[in-house]
Amino acid sequence: MIDKLGIYGNAKQICSPYFNERPDNVDVSLLVIHCISLPEGIYGGKQIEHLFTGCLDCNEHKSFEDLKGLEVSAHCVIRRDGTIEQYVPFSKRAWHAGVSCFDGVEACNDYSIGIELEGTDKSVYTQAQYLTLAKVSDALINQYPLLTKQRIIGHSGIAPGRKNDPGYLFNWSYYLSLLR
Repeated sequence: MIDKLGIYGNAKQICSPYFNERPDNVDVSLLVIHCISLPEGIYGGKQIEHLFTGCLDCNEHKSFEDLKGLEVSAHCVIRRDGTIEQYVPFSKRAWHAGVSCFDGVEACNDYSIGIELEGTDKSVYTQAQYLTLAKVSDALINQYPLLTKQRIIGHSGIAPGRKNDPGYLFNWSYYLSLLR
C-alpha cells in the first residue's frame, strides 16, 4: 500500500511544495492526528488543497488573513467522505507540527507523519474518516517499525496550549480499536 518512495497507493496525489528531507539517521516513529477546514466548519472546498499547495487566495475569506505567507503541509488529508489526498510522501518531512515536543524530543516534523482530518476541534468525525484513518494507520505501522499504536497522538499532545486538534469529540478508543 505504501511504496518505497512513501506514496500511499489509495490516495489522490497532490504535490505540496512545503516539505523537505528528514534529517539523516532519523526514522519515522510518530503519527500526529490533526484537523482542518477552511473556512472553519466549511467542508468539501478546494481551500485546504490551495493552502497546502501555496495557491490560497487569502482575500477570499476574512479568516484567511492570518494565513498570508504561511508555508504549511501535511502528509495526508482525509475528507469527510473518507477519500484521502496525499500532499507529501511519507518518506519526506511535511511541515505540519510547528513548535512541538513528544516524549522529550522536540521538532516532531523530523520524525513524524501528519494526517489531517477534514473537520474542526469541536466537530464529530465521520465513520468513513475513522475507517480510512485506521486503514492508512495500519499501513504506516506496517511500513515503519518504530511507529506503534502507543506513538499515535493528537496535535494537542505535542503542542499543548497552542493546539486543540483533533478535538475533544475525536473518539480515540474507537479509532484505536479499528487498528490491527
